[in-house]
Amino acid sequence: MSFDFYLPTRILFGKGKLNELSRQNLPGKKALIVTSAGPSMKKYGYLARLEEQLDKANVEHVLFDKILPNPIVEHVMEGAALAKERGCDFVIGLGGGSSIDSAKAIAVMATNKGHYWDYIPGGSGKGQPVQSDPLPIVAITTTAGTGTEADPWTVITNGKEKIGFGYEKTFPTLSIVDPELMMTVPPHLTAYQGFDALFHSTEGYLNITANEMSDLFALKSISLLGKSLPAAVADGSNEAARADVALANTFAGIVEFTSGCISEHSIEHALSAFHPELPHGAGLIMISKAYYTFIAKSGTSDERMVKMAKALGKKDASDPMDFVEALHELQVQCGVDSLKMSDYGIKPEEFEDLATNALETMGGLFEVDPCKITHADIVQILRDSYR
Repeated sequence: MSFDFYLPTRILFGKGKLNELSRQNLPGKKALIVTSAGPSMKKYGYLARLEEQLDKANVEHVLFDKILPNPIVEHVMEGAALAKERGCDFVIGLGGGSSIDSAKAIAVMATNKGHYWDYIPGGSGKGQPVQSDPLPIVAITTTAGTGTEADPWTVITNGKEKIGFGYEKTFPTLSIVDPELMMTVPPHLTAYQGFDALFHSTEGYLNITANEMSDLFALKSISLLGKSLPAAVADGSNEAARADVALANTFAGIVEFTSGCISEHSIEHALSAFHPELPHGAGLIMISKAYYTFIAKSGTSDERMVKMAKALGKKDASDPMDFVEALHELQVQCGVDSLKMSDYGIKPEEFEDLATNALETMGGLFEVDPCKITHADIVQILRDSYR
């Protein structure tokens, strides 16, 4: 038994926790607020509530609201330049994973020279060490999908390379997980985000680096999602269901650092790098049945697949394919079982290039898979998933 558990983030969890921000020991006196280009943060008053809390704490703030659902490196560099120009001494990510991931990347580039891709270890990145510590990061999540409030990872797209990066200095110093901020997420996005959290946990549980600590969080996250995700999708105002899904998401973020994702995420990153309009969670759902069927049939993870099936609610599970069946049932309950790649312009003739991209940009995740997955296997998983 051996593991390394490190979580330097103070997490405030629960309804109304945003209202406590002004009473916290914030890491600076001038914040760059990083949020999405969409209208929701202003429409639902979340940005105004954050600004009110910062005003109460006598913290100045500058707004950078250009972040896309699949965040791009150009906005990282632009946000970092703004932080430098305005003298910001910490960064706040307000919104979903894209905003918080961007805040982390901006925090790195606000204190370091060159281009963000100089520090990226995959694809065309140069893999250089980060010389100066990033600005401190505060995460305020309004979705339950990426778990980025509880881990150091950030995923940014540069051209057709969508790559994760992070290290211990990109953990948020403070994260607020307030289910009250998630009540307005529409049903289809609630489902996409919930399945993203689910796959962070299932991948972390199957990862060869899984350990006693990551297993605890992974199985609890899977159980909470199996219990409450359908209810949160069916009725976004269901406070108990929203809280369960939010907690599952935060636990899944902890899994991502104590264990980590495997190649399901590499494959999806290729899909949404080629087709940025594809929501990450939707892409994961599309390939999930074929992907987990491949692992189930490999015979390498039978016991763990059965335990995941039981956690997801299939109490009589005894075969690894029972997890695939339970996964399909959950997708039916959440109304996402009929998603089509073709609806997003994905074509079978792209599969070879997508497989190459998955291996070249985030090939490290294939090294922690429980079984060998080759280029040809990726193509077949995509073919089996296509409609």
